[in-house]
Amino acid sequence: MTKHTARLLHLTDQTFLTDGGLETTLVFHRGLDLPFFASFPLLDDERGRKELTEYYETYLAIARERGLGFILDTPTWRASADWGPKLGYDLAALLDLNKRSIAYLAELRSVWEQPGQSIILNGAIGPRGDGYKAGHMNADEAEDYHAFQIGAFAQTEADMVTAFTMNNVEEAIGIARAAKAASVPCVISFTVETDGRLASGASLQDAIEGTDAATGASPIYYMINCAHPSHFDGALSRGEKWVSRIGGIRANASTKSHAELDESSELDIGDPIDLARRYDGLRGTYPSMRVIGGCCGTDHRHLLAICAACLPLAAAE
Repeated sequence: MTKHTARLLHLTDQTFLTDGGLETTLVFHRGLDLPFFASFPLLDDERGRKELTEYYETYLAIARERGLGFILDTPTWRASADWGPKLGYDLAALLDLNKRSIAYLAELRSVWEQPGQSIILNGAIGPRGDGYKAGHMNADEAEDYHAFQIGAFAQTEADMVTAFTMNNVEEAIGIARAAKAASVPCVISFTVETDGRLASGASLQDAIEGTDAATGASPIYYMINCAHPSHFDGALSRGEKWVSRIGGIRANASTKSHAELDESSELDIGDPIDLARRYDGLRGTYPSMRVIGGCCGTDHRHLLAICAACLPLAAAE
């Protein structure tokens, strides 16, 4: 049991909103330079913290208006041992940064949380390598690597951790094992290519069932992020047990492939209304998906459209 298990119990019967594409918003809409697509150094700069606060509060306001819970992610997708040194952070500095990221979010929660609208503090973890290319770690190597960042979050008020943009089943297994060893609730969020498969070639079914089998189903739920719904809706088979393990969607705005996005110099925001319709269809078919948010290319406009389609104000609690 964690310090904030009571908050996590709300995931069983409450819809939670998340933010959109943090890094793409900061780079393309706010004009910030984020080397290696890392936003965590902003916590060490007054202007950076101001940018992050304005960004998060835009989405917190949407959740408050709609009467929704909110999952508040740390900006630490790149704050792990291989990436930190590239940005001037040694292990001691990274440990401190990850812990401070939760303290920063806790301050936001103290301002924005209301009765019946839980705000969950979520430690965000990224892949060891490139989120768009299959990694080659085995589960033991992944557990050892990610235990550092998970261990940092375990020392804080973090309610859970989420591993985003996972494209390798072995890495997902290692993360889940490290989180279990640290007694921290864990979510695994896979990303897929346009064919609905991970970059490693595994299907979503194989990825979820394989991770569950190797970890005793320790992840509290799974997500899909950093892919457009048109890339994965066909991979979801209605009525099969594994689909019920998917608790949330954080889709890309663009229908482009990962390779095309890597080569793009301009942001493709896609069609927010079409994206919202797709979310509504997915939630109607798969009611286990109670966490809704965005990923690359999405911003508050996409989340407003998704809320309007999925959670009309008249029906919001």
